Amino acid sequence: MTIMKLIMSLFFSALIFTQSRAIAAEVNIYSARNEVLIKPLLDQFTQQSGIEVNLVTGDADALIKRLEIEGDNSPADLLLTVDVARLQRAKEINLLQPVTSEILSGVIPETYRDNGSYWFGLSLRSRVIVYAKDRVKPDQLSSYEALSEPAWKGRICVRSSSHVYNQSLVASLIAHNGVDATEQWAKGLVGNFARPPQGGDRDQIKAIAVGQCDLALVNTYYLGGMLHSELEDEIQAAEKVALFWPNQSDRGAHINISGAGVTKSAKNKAEAVKLLEFMTSDGAQAWYAEKNYEYPVRSGIAISDTLKQWGEFVADELNLDRLGQYNAEAVRLMDRAGWK
Repeated sequence: MTIMKLIMSLFFSALIFTQSRAIAAEVNIYSARNEVLIKPLLDQFTQQSGIEVNLVTGDADALIKRLEIEGDNSPADLLLTVDVARLQRAKEINLLQPVTSEILSGVIPETYRDNGSYWFGLSLRSRVIVYAKDRVKPDQLSSYEALSEPAWKGRICVRSSSHVYNQSLVASLIAHNGVDATEQWAKGLVGNFARPPQGGDRDQIKAIAVGQCDLALVNTYYLGGMLHSELEDEIQAAEKVALFWPNQSDRGAHINISGAGVTKSAKNKAEAVKLLEFMTSDGAQAWYAEKNYEYPVRSGIAISDTLKQWGEFVADELNLDRLGQYNAEAVRLMDRAGWK
């Protein structure tokens, strides 16, 4: 082989190796979180790491079904959801794999990660009571359980039982109070509905604002988003309600997560773990709190002025895998109670 041919051969070998390295430096996400709420953070990760992120968004159940169908051929490396019950379900049907990371186990409290390291919480949200400032006094409120009392008949708005946010709240009540007591509570709550369940959490806040109901159960970040909305009607509606932290004299307010797990079929596991570690970094956690009005999953992170104005609160320390374990029972219970 001539020197020139040798040089050319080495050149093309190096080029192919470089291209293969570039192709390998990626991570593929199936995300139940809207692109607008996560894409800026993923772009930061790419800028810092050089790892490209490919994002597919959709309904959580549909994405889990897609993972099942694709099996080992799935391109997904990470499953990102906005509720722990879906992550627990993905674990139970063998779609996730355990991850060993000193960073993740070191900064994420045990309550907010799977005990087998199959999934990890990335941000926190609470399902709270919001109320009409002009029609309800905060000293009239106390707990989730008290919402079933006759005083609130015809005064409560809430979204459908088919939504996992409500299912997880009910699952937490089952974990604390048992099935029978929770079913009686759910029947009382249904009897207090001002209207049939409909719409999303923003719609419940709007319903309070126009006088259709006086109370609603919503996730905290929806109220934050409306207070800073580009739509004037959303701002006006949000300003007519206030937030109440339930169960502050006992177990604390219900907590859920947005979180992620590495898929069993992951072809880019190392890159996926790096992304998870990045999303628990100081900067990423502060971004969640500032831009998405969610609470950091790790301690010592500054929160936004919006979160500060809601004050400190006692959080339920129930291990979140219990929410997934009781999800099916919660769905059956809500059906029996007539929660449509």
